[in-house]
Amino acid sequence: VQLQASGGGLVQAGDSLRLSCAASGRTFGNYAMGWFRQAPGKEREFVAAISRSGGSTDYADSVKGRFTISRDNAKKMVYLQMNSLKPEDTAVYYCAADWVVGAVVRGTADYWGQGTLVTVSS
Repeated sequence: VQLQASGGGLVQAGDSLRLSCAASGRTFGNYAMGWFRQAPGKEREFVAAISRSGGSTDYADSVKGRFTISRDNAKKMVYLQMNSLKPEDTAVYYCAADWVVGAVVRGTADYWGQGTLVTVSS
């Protein structure tokens, strides 16, 4: 599966932004999906994951209550709604896919998209 992330941009603290990840391939519904981010000078970190059906989600503590991951299997899309953005959310955001949701959460997913940059100004 190939992944294409989009939706990044420059926003102010407190604003909202929605990232999208478009997937190719006929078996999108067989993949757990997730979002990671990497800030300048820092390691890549887990943000959110969603199960194949969308019935189960997982979030990093730093984004719980502010970010929401969702998916539309018919459209082969996964989204990350980001509310109440903070300057510390500034990073390049990547979407990822794997047969196993645990691999997505651990950051060892088989498939990764290119990143989209989110910059949050204070």
